[in-house]
Amino acid sequence: MSETGAAFWQKMARHYTSLMAHSAPLYSEICNRIRPHLSRDMNVLELACGTGQLSVPLSPYVRLWEATDYSPNMIAEAKKRVTSSRLHFSVQDAAALPYAPETFDAVVIANALHILQEPDKVMAEIRRVLKPGGWLFAPTFVHGGGRLAGFRTWCMERTGFHVYHPWNAGEFLSYLSRQDFWVVEHALLGKRTLPLCYAACRWTPRGISPHKIW
Repeated sequence: MSETGAAFWQKMARHYTSLMAHSAPLYSEICNRIRPHLSRDMNVLELACGTGQLSVPLSPYVRLWEATDYSPNMIAEAKKRVTSSRLHFSVQDAAALPYAPETFDAVVIANALHILQEPDKVMAEIRRVLKPGGWLFAPTFVHGGGRLAGFRTWCMERTGFHVYHPWNAGEFLSYLSRQDFWVVEHALLGKRTLPLCYAACRWTPRGISPHKIW
């Protein structure tokens, strides 16, 4: 993440939980879609966790939920919301994770890939720490098309929020596929001007049939 982007999220952290309250129905729907894929024997890594909009409601359903964010201020706010001994928050760089290979059964990265300058580096780390056949849950805002969507993005960028990859839904799903993830489930959620593409994927290392690891 750029220094400008990091500074933006540091300043936003104190107000982020309250600002995200209007998106509660959307995050509830994301949780409802992820939850059936979770089990009590799973270790889950979340990247760009913010103040715990997914971490808090989903962590009770797994063995361990390791929630991380690049912003120390975001993590400080998130720690105020810990409600489960299964949930741990820490400051981490998603492009240089400290975990051993094949540590996690699932990785969650919500609404972040499109605002990363170099998402390929993060995806490489995800593949490294994820067990073959493991889950990737990557709900991401995509471009809805039309003048209103473009104007909304322009307004957001004036505040310091920059979208480096204004994918539409098809482009985003193609990106995940090129990163060796098999898209098992996807859906468009939210408003037409700023839709969210929910994607649940399984990691399929090149040269290995998905049927051999699922």
